[in-house]
Amino acid sequence: MLDSYTRELQELDDAQLARVRRTVEAVRGARLVIDGKEMLAFSGNDYLGLSQHPALIEAAQRGAARWGVGATASPLVCGHSASHEALEVELARFLDLPRALYFYAGFAANVGLVPALVGRGDALFCDALNHACLIDGARLSRAQINVFSHGDLNQLEAQLAASNAARKLIVTDAVFSMDGDIAALPDLLHMAEQHDALLLIDDAHGFGVLGPGGRGTASHFGLRSPRLIVMGTLSKAAGAAGAFVAGDATLIEIVMQRARSYIFATAAPAMVTEALRASLHLIESEEWRRERWRSHTSRLRSALQDRPDLGRLLHSPTPIQPLVIGDNASALEQMARLWQQGLWVPAIRPPTVPAGTARLRISLSAAHSDADIDLLIEALRSR
Repeated sequence: MLDSYTRELQELDDAQLARVRRTVEAVRGARLVIDGKEMLAFSGNDYLGLSQHPALIEAAQRGAARWGVGATASPLVCGHSASHEALEVELARFLDLPRALYFYAGFAANVGLVPALVGRGDALFCDALNHACLIDGARLSRAQINVFSHGDLNQLEAQLAASNAARKLIVTDAVFSMDGDIAALPDLLHMAEQHDALLLIDDAHGFGVLGPGGRGTASHFGLRSPRLIVMGTLSKAAGAAGAFVAGDATLIEIVMQRARSYIFATAAPAMVTEALRASLHLIESEEWRRERWRSHTSRLRSALQDRPDLGRLLHSPTPIQPLVIGDNASALEQMARLWQQGLWVPAIRPPTVPAGTARLRISLSAAHSDADIDLLIEALRSR
């Protein structure tokens, strides 16, 4: 039996699918020391450059001094502090939604959230490119799963019309993490209303990035509905850790009462929620951070649009700029070439993306300078 695992690892290596974990140390801004080498990183999701912000660090330190470094129990036992409560109230106010619930991690939120809302006899309608945590949450729910081709609203409409399930839940990423495109949320919400369904959006890559004051993708479209449930991670643009689920107060209460990943997991430390409270203030008040990543995006796309030989740059109005190379070996080769020039741009391969679409996932941030973007452009174009 043990030999079978060895063979499996060899098969991953042969297919250019083996992952490598690196040891990382933050230096300043987008500069990281990786395995002892200083690199300019285009690899993370720190879209607003807040992960090293002094205000977040100081807030976390104050939180640790007051509440310690461990919550010691689940939120429904004794892990829910006054800081957790304040963060949930502030998140709901920020999003202009009735109620918010804080989870210790985004993956945990989705694998608990979906089964809390639907189960046997119910139906799920899932975009084919949804994140892995939404896929796992769907499987755990034991509801009937209907997968529609990425962004295919006609197929979704037909699936909804054909379903006689007691409860229907449409599930989608708001911003797709590997393509950078934005879901057609107004159309999806209209379908939910027409077919007596709920719409759950994973706004991991839209929260803090899109919408007035960084309020996210639903706010970007001006959407409001009791059928809309917003999940967002706080480890990306917010610069810290954890996630939230927000929406109608009854739905959020159901999630709190039924989500196993909330009920049976120790809460995040209050020093994290204190950092997030500081982050919310910066997200709302410092619009220049969104203006900077938008400028970087425009600069990069303008420089690469006349070079199809470099790969296929997918359309994305977000900080996620995917350059599709195709096969795994070529994507790894391009990553290695950039690495030698001091640039960390990760190669993303299956199963994270569909077979044959291995890519460089270029992640832009307010922490990057114009000079950083110029270095990246020069390195890419010099191929």
